[in-house]
Amino acid sequence: MRKAEIKFNKHTAGFLSQDENGFHFSYEKNYLSSEKPIPVSLTLPLQDKAFDSPVLFPFFDGLIPEGWLLDIAETNWKLNPRDRMGLLLVCCKDCIGAVSVFPIENNES
Repeated sequence: MRKAEIKFNKHTAGFLSQDENGFHFSYEKNYLSSEKPIPVSLTLPLQDKAFDSPVLFPFFDGLIPEGWLLDIAETNWKLNPRDRMGLLLVCCKDCIGAVSVFPIENNES
């Protein structure tokens, strides 16, 4: 399983994960109970229940660079362009806008 912390304006908004069943996004409880939480995307409205999808959510896929910038990332980090979660984890720590993606290391043995 691969997992990422999703930050909105430097605050942890939720967590995105990928497993054999697809992709899952859930908002962090403290974020939901904060004074004025804002959804990370209109397609991912604020809710307690996790969102599930067989493919990477379009909002997160849209954060991945395209064109020559994607070519540079693929070449320098030897990334598979079809591994959308891998690209998101490597390329989206410092995105334009309010949302950032930070990989969470898997410490399972």
